This record gives sequence, structure tokens and C-alpha cells, in this order.
Amino acid sequence: MLEGREGPAIARAMDLLVRYGEALGAERLVDTNNVCGTIGATTPLLRDFAAKRGGFDAVFSEFNLDSDEVVPTPKVRAYSCHLQLGIDPLHAEQLGTAPEVVTLLRRGEDFVSKMGVQLMNTCTPYLVGNIPVKGEHCAWMESSAIIYINSVLGARTNAEGRESAGASMITGKTPYWGYHLDDYRYGTHLVEIDTPLEDIADWGLLGYWIGDIVQDRIPVLTGVTRAPNLGKLKHFGAAASSSGGVEMYHIVGVTPEARTVEEAFGPRKPVERLHFGAAERRAAYATINAMAHDTKVDYVMLGCPHYSIEQIWEACRLLEGRKVHAESNLWIFTPRAIRHLADQNGYTRIIEEAGGFLMSDTCSAMSRATPKGTRVAAVDSVKQAHYLPSILGIQAWFGTTAECIDAAVTGRWSGGLR
Repeated sequence: MLEGREGPAIARAMDLLVRYGEALGAERLVDTNNVCGTIGATTPLLRDFAAKRGGFDAVFSEFNLDSDEVVPTPKVRAYSCHLQLGIDPLHAEQLGTAPEVVTLLRRGEDFVSKMGVQLMNTCTPYLVGNIPVKGEHCAWMESSAIIYINSVLGARTNAEGRESAGASMITGKTPYWGYHLDDYRYGTHLVEIDTPLEDIADWGLLGYWIGDIVQDRIPVLTGVTRAPNLGKLKHFGAAASSSGGVEMYHIVGVTPEARTVEEAFGPRKPVERLHFGAAERRAAYATINAMAHDTKVDYVMLGCPHYSIEQIWEACRLLEGRKVHAESNLWIFTPRAIRHLADQNGYTRIIEEAGGFLMSDTCSAMSRATPKGTRVAAVDSVKQAHYLPSILGIQAWFGTTAECIDAAVTGRWSGGLR
């Protein structure tokens, strides 16, 4: 492949992966049949590049293969999925997306599907059919998805970029280093939990506090008395990978490589013992809400990482029969496939009758879009509370889903740590 026997695109992909692996100190490549990345051109930079350089082959060559020469894009060799986009074509008006951009998106979807890539268009591929198994070697982008499959499923991936993921799609190879190896998956920090973790918000606060301390290391949690569900683990990982660079964690008795503390640490000893109690919970809450001060809420965003059908069901239980305030807005984000399920179950109707929108394929951080005039947002995602103020220059309150729904209905923030 490297010598060009399978075509110029494969040769450039292998050259990229070899250079990448050598820079990392990898001794060899490993086969992968599970890749998640991005190929399309929905951002302004990529749209302009596609227009000037001749289309999507040029975008893939430059931004996925590091090739100045435009080469024909082959079909993928590995089972591959597309991550979230910059727009939701069904809600282009709300997002402020021009019609010509939607047209380009549709052309891009045709290009991607002809490559054989699954158009999941979500940051949570594991919610809509891509569920790697324990020990499976993957090459995934998206911080919240990486930490989820490494930790909760026991699959193996490093945090890949657009280039390395694109190269892996068409070669079925990725450098054999980092979290692909047993030695890199053992815990580093012991975290003793000494306060109840009741809801998704509690797990988000815990993740944010841990990530800030351990950064890119591997925490091992003990003292978790009730097994968390998918939503709690999803938000915990997203928070830990936002305040830090955590790509893997262990919860003793819960995650697959931590049946015991000894198994989680393997041959290592903890480099540090941390304690998370009521005081640490209060400190994390104060930190994540430090940028918010105005209580008039213009916008409530739910669905980062993208909401599961269970979370949509829960939001609709809180919202049904109520109306979004005339001076506020409610947008909920979910994978496109789950939006279809929400349509079928009547949840989309409940949200729309209340005055909200159920969107897919993107989020406010990816689309850089909020309702016109937004100054203050409310979110149930620590990740969005962390990013939105810096990305969009707005205030962001973090709280429970119930507090956020109340804010959408009343137009005011009345949440607080309880």
C-alpha cells in the first residue's frame, strides 16, 4: 500500500500513518475495522477550499491525507462513521444557515455515502449502532466518544484527528501505541467518592473536578454505591475530557477493566489519592458557573453529548403541557436516527408544541449558532458550560435538566446546588 500498488490515495494515507506512528514511537500498525471521523466541508474554511480547489476530492486530499495533490478518493476499507456536522439541514432557518450551504451539505452527504461511510452525523455513534466491543481496536475522533468507548465499553482508541482517522478509513490501519496497549490502560490516580451521585448533573460536576486535576491521566473511582446509567457515564466522560484531557477512566465494579482496584491499577501504584466530597462538589459547581451572573435566560440548550432517547423522554416529561417563554428559546440536540424515533414516539410534537426545537447533526458549539440576541444560556452539560462562553462570548448557567426546562419556561435562571 505504501509503495502505491493500491493507488495514490492509499499510498498517501499509508505515508501519513507511517510518519504519524514514527513520531509517536509506535513499532508497528494495527488493523482496525472501526473508524469515526469527519470528511465533509460544512465549515466556512472548508467550503471555500472546496469551491476554489475543485470539490470534495480536493478537501479529502488536503485535510484527510495531507496531500497537496488532488487524488481520487477511494471507498473505505474499514467500517467508518461520520461525526457531527456544523449544521442541521432541517433547521437551517433557526441556525441562520444559508440555502447554498444546505445544498453543499447535501452534495457532501452524497460524496461521503458513496465512499461507504455511515452518515451518523453525531458525537455519540454508540447511541445509533456503532458499539465496539471490549478489546476492539478503533480509530475514533471526538473527545466524549473516545472516553466513552475506552472506559465504558473497553474498546481501544487514541484521540485521533481528521487526518489520521481519514487515513485509517481507507487503509484499515492505525498506529499501535497508547490506549491500544495494555500498559497504557492502567489507572494512575485513585479517586475516593464520599458524596451521593444522584443525577447526571452530579456526574458532570465529578468529571469536571477530576479532569482539572488529573489532566490526561487515568482516574480510578471507588465508593460509587449505585451503578450509573449510560447518560451519567456519557456526561461524566464529556466533562472530564473538557476540563482535562482524560481519554480513559475506571469505576471499580462498573467498567469492564476494573472488577477490582487491583485490576484497574495492574502493576502500578496510585501516584495520588484524591477525595471527592461535598466541599469538592460545591467547588466544581462554583467554577463551572463562575462566568454567569445575569438571571434572564435567552436560550436553553440540551444535548451535549447528543441526547439519547431516554433523555428526550425525560425532557418531555418535564416539558409536556408547558410553554417556552416568549423571550427564551429551547433547542435539544440528538442524532438524526434518534430524532426519527422521537418523531415516531410523539416526543418531537411535545417539544414543538411547547415552542422548542428538536435538532440533529450538530450543536451550538459546532455550528457556532444560538438564537438571535442570545446573551445568557442555560445548559445541563458541563462540556457546553465550559466551551460556550469562550466560543460564543455568552454567559452559561449549568444545572440539572429540570432546572434548564424551568429556565426555558420562565425565562429566568433559578437553579442552585442542593
